[in-house]
Amino acid sequence: MTVNAAQSQPEEKTFTPALGLRALTPFYDSAIAMLTRETKWRSALIETIALQQGERLLDVGCGTGSLAVRLATEQPGAWVHGIDPDPDVLRRARSKAAAAGARIAFHEGFLTDEFVADADPFDIVTSSLVFHQVPLAGKRDLLSMMRRALKPAGRLVIADYGLQRTALMRRLFRATVQTLDGVADTQPNADGLLPELIHDAGFAGVEEARVIPTATGSISILTAHC
Repeated sequence: MTVNAAQSQPEEKTFTPALGLRALTPFYDSAIAMLTRETKWRSALIETIALQQGERLLDVGCGTGSLAVRLATEQPGAWVHGIDPDPDVLRRARSKAAAAGARIAFHEGFLTDEFVADADPFDIVTSSLVFHQVPLAGKRDLLSMMRRALKPAGRLVIADYGLQRTALMRRLFRATVQTLDGVADTQPNADGLLPELIHDAGFAGVEEARVIPTATGSISILTAHC
């Protein structure tokens, strides 16, 4: 049987730009700060991560580097890595790190088998406001890859839109996040599916450590371990 050359090529990975549109990337940091109670949830995320000296941490979908820079600044004895496929946000992340004097290794690309094979295992893998933008199959694949990137006793800490428990949070989430990022990829998060997906990826001890209401819906901090 003859196979079309286009059909034989592996599917190219794509990503959703910050705020859903590439043109909005310059406004990402200010929008997140203004609309998501960033100081509240990011501080809670950092407290939950509890990064220690000598530990290796990978921030998946590190974006403009806000989390990575704070972690590296507050715990300079740790080894912080960030990975993101978007070159625009990575340029901003590297500028932030340089301005803060933070030691961070930034990697452009997706979390892949090749990256995991080449990198030393991590004590902690984290992500923030990434999973709600990823298709369901991609959420499963990403969680599986994150588990592979961890040491046997490693920890997973995620901050993202989770179960929208109240009518108000559901309305706010629909009017903001789902308007920008679409319904198909974001609805599994709003339905509370993320903890189940984490468990299905082979993690244990899945917990929703915090739930923080915002003007764009509630953000959950989820933890698990290998």
